[in-house]
Amino acid sequence: MIMRRAPLLRALFLALGFVCVALGLLGVFLPVLPTTPFMILALWCFARSSERFHRWLLTHRIFGPSLQKWERHRVIPPLAKIASIGAMTASMIYVVLFSQAPWYAMSGMGLVVVYAAWYILSKPSRAQDMS
Repeated sequence: MIMRRAPLLRALFLALGFVCVALGLLGVFLPVLPTTPFMILALWCFARSSERFHRWLLTHRIFGPSLQKWERHRVIPPLAKIASIGAMTASMIYVVLFSQAPWYAMSGMGLVVVYAAWYILSKPSRAQDMS
């Protein structure tokens, strides 16, 4: 799966993969930081840089099953959809009610949240049977 790449490019993908894993792990404990998108991005980076770490993430006890479903079928489980859209909505409400951000910053954030929610909802919740 890993294509022959320049060593510098492989190193950049590997480093970005580890940064995404770290951010994803932080997201487990911080409600405003999403876990799943960072783990998916880490999986993508490792697929381009390291078979070892790609396999490690796919077989991880906690993150592996969801990442396998994503990689094979582009599936986002219903609970993950609810959690991610709920967290984005709560973050947006918090920013609108309690921040002093200018209207254009809040509008930009709102557009990003709406697009992310649309993307999440556009993905299947379960893998379709191949029968």
